[in-house]
Amino acid sequence: MKEKIHDRLAAVAGDCGIDPGTIQLGYPEDPAHGDLTTNLAMANAKRLKADPRALAEKVIAEFMKGAPSEVEAVEIAGPGFINFKVKDAWFAEEALKIADDAHYGQSHSLKGQKVMVEYTDPNPFKVFHIGHLMSNAIGESVSRLIQSSGAEVIRACYQGDVGLHVAKTIWAIMKKGVPADLAAEKAEDEKAVKEKVAWLGERYAEGASHDDDPEARKEILEMNKKIFDRSDDGINRIYDYGRKVSLEYFDSIYARLGTRFDRFFFESEVDENGLAAVNGFLDKGVFEKSDGAVVFKGEKHGLHTRVFITSQGLPTYEAKELGLNAEKFKLYPDLSRSIIVTANEQSDYFKVLLKVLSLIRPDIAEKTRHMSHGMLRFATGKMSSRKGNVISAEQLIDDIRKLVKERIEDEEVCDEVAIAAIKYTILRQAIGGDVIFDSASSISFEGDSGPYLQYSAVRANSVIEKAESIKSIKSGKSIKSIKSGKSIRVPEKVGNLERLLSRFPDVAERARQAYAPQIVANYLTALAAEFNSFYGRQVILDENDPLSPYHVALTRAFKTVMANGLWLLGIKVPRKM
Repeated sequence: MKEKIHDRLAAVAGDCGIDPGTIQLGYPEDPAHGDLTTNLAMANAKRLKADPRALAEKVIAEFMKGAPSEVEAVEIAGPGFINFKVKDAWFAEEALKIADDAHYGQSHSLKGQKVMVEYTDPNPFKVFHIGHLMSNAIGESVSRLIQSSGAEVIRACYQGDVGLHVAKTIWAIMKKGVPADLAAEKAEDEKAVKEKVAWLGERYAEGASHDDDPEARKEILEMNKKIFDRSDDGINRIYDYGRKVSLEYFDSIYARLGTRFDRFFFESEVDENGLAAVNGFLDKGVFEKSDGAVVFKGEKHGLHTRVFITSQGLPTYEAKELGLNAEKFKLYPDLSRSIIVTANEQSDYFKVLLKVLSLIRPDIAEKTRHMSHGMLRFATGKMSSRKGNVISAEQLIDDIRKLVKERIEDEEVCDEVAIAAIKYTILRQAIGGDVIFDSASSISFEGDSGPYLQYSAVRANSVIEKAESIKSIKSGKSIKSIKSGKSIRVPEKVGNLERLLSRFPDVAERARQAYAPQIVANYLTALAAEFNSFYGRQVILDENDPLSPYHVALTRAFKTVMANGLWLLGIKVPRKM
């Protein structure tokens, strides 16, 4: 309906002297003001030297000459807003269509495009911490928003399996003594893998604690070079095992979070490409030598200087990133866009990187976008870590899961609800700012939480299941058999629930265009509140009520939209709660 009204306005814009590009339709906060509204008269009045209300009257007069049949009335409000009232019958029929459309909300706006979204990016030999959890929740939701618009999405994860953090870990391991069973080939259960990963994290913390020790730093730098060129069998054995255990552990977390990556990239695979990219432009004014290293003088471009090749001849993270981006487009030459999700502490770094890319690979730079997010903080102060000062993602999930377990016994459902609590908290606000996490409110069943949305969907599903067991109603038909193709009696007046349901495709598209999952999260919260209000005041299953089939269909429509909306957020609908 929004598209129909927009198209009609565009058709009459020329006759009214209006710029079609200024046509924007929104939803009034108060339903009494109509179902859609536009300020195009006010947006064009100054340029046309016209009174906004007079211009609005002209627009309405032209609009009504060929208005969509579903439009009941068009009115002027305030200084020149144009409000559109859509017939209740349209909303009722739309609700019946939604009830039968399992894919409602999906579109083809990006059909034929291929988009890569890189996110999470944990480093082997280090903790999978809550920052990675932030990136995963955001990246997965952005991926689903793009996917639901018809694009082919390649979920990518870039992992730093070489570098100083690895050298520090292995240095500490060798100082402490290598366990005899370090490289045992036996199959390991999940608990054993977790213990090994925790042990590796402790070794990294030990190695990092010697950053100010000149002798230790010298030894670590030498070890870093041996890891890079794989010149020491003993180091290789420790490295291969630590990398293997870390990746197995990461896979177990991805499974809990509901993420399945299509392509893993590793620093060890792109470092040579990075070296070649930097050296290839060393004599072309992009990079220059400085104290034996190769740097990019960012100050020339209003940025800052960064090292791309060390004085030892090793590629830095920056050089490897150049190799990574070249590899992405080599493997997928038809990529329409490459999106990278990281914490905002890397924003300045990516400004430099994208500038360098624009100088050496402008074809890649113009298709690459960096999205940055804030930090996860806690309402009760800093959450205490069991190991060191880094809070692991698994610790947070398990702590929330324990709180959920006090209310829900089912083990699988507990995990789904805990994940929902965390993801919703991350996704309900605009990406970029810090997220304040409150454990108690995150698991509330009473509103503005992931579990509340899940509970609303489960409640609707329960109604639907009961309806399917009813053999007959006043119309003489089984509720189970009633679809939009059958003649269901609809009410003369509909409420806000039907109106909100019809907005879902537009909500999903706006969220996709803005890479803003919070648009979906906020919409679902309002929708759930409206459904629960409907549930509280309306007897849905009433064999003597001729509107009961419609109420069941409306409930099914809600369940469809809620489930599809939660999927966009990476949240599952549990079997029961």
